[in-house]
Amino acid sequence: MKVTLLGSGTSTGVPRLGGEEGVDWGLCDPADPRNRRSRVSILVENDAGKRLLVDTSPDLRSQLLACEIGRIDAVFWTHDHADHCHGLDDLRPLRYGRGGPIPGYAGTETVRRLRQRFGYVFAGQYGYPTIVALDDLQNLRICEGFGIDHCQMPHGPAQSTAYRFDCDGKAIGYATDFSEITDDMLDVLDGCDILVVDCLRREPHPTHAHLGMALELVAATQADRAVLTHLDKSMDYQTLSGEVPAGVLVGFDGMVLLA
Repeated sequence: MKVTLLGSGTSTGVPRLGGEEGVDWGLCDPADPRNRRSRVSILVENDAGKRLLVDTSPDLRSQLLACEIGRIDAVFWTHDHADHCHGLDDLRPLRYGRGGPIPGYAGTETVRRLRQRFGYVFAGQYGYPTIVALDDLQNLRICEGFGIDHCQMPHGPAQSTAYRFDCDGKAIGYATDFSEITDDMLDVLDGCDILVVDCLRREPHPTHAHLGMALELVAATQADRAVLTHLDKSMDYQTLSGEVPAGVLVGFDGMVLLA
């Protein structure tokens, strides 16, 4: 299997808008292109060429163009926060030429909220076809040759979905936007070949994993390799790369890993 980090940044991206000159790099070196981070999303692909997209960030169009991705076979959402779903309309061109809508899946509450906010995507409107056929994850165990496991994670007062994708004896896990490690997370993510994990900053945060919590999850699940994502402007690529243990990588937009 292969996983591509389409985006690796926090909700405001890096650099962040603002500051005296309108561009705020924080502690990140603007000369290092790996510090330029769009909002998080990943693509998982197997040897048969089947592609699963996780989340539709506001930067989805530019991400897919940069990685030359013109087709997906299904889409999954972790939750309905803007930085994870507001690029949903960018799926429209990927619907062209298909015999039907793109299959889509999310947790029960996320399904409800997405339908409420993007009704035209899931039901069509004014003669435009349905873009995504949205279903609850409770109805799914396998998709396009991938075994799918999942669980809900605490995300401050909200929840986010962790995913595990299994294919041909390999496993890729995705756990972003969590603020506590639970037994369910340990069960679902145990022994992944690659674990892509939330790591907002070094200091604790009320709704996200910080560096210590991210490394704790990696150790507890005994992941073969881990990749840190959802990084904010305090997380300079080179500096952070020098702090993490062996087997842990700092993610960047366009990063590709093979399991």
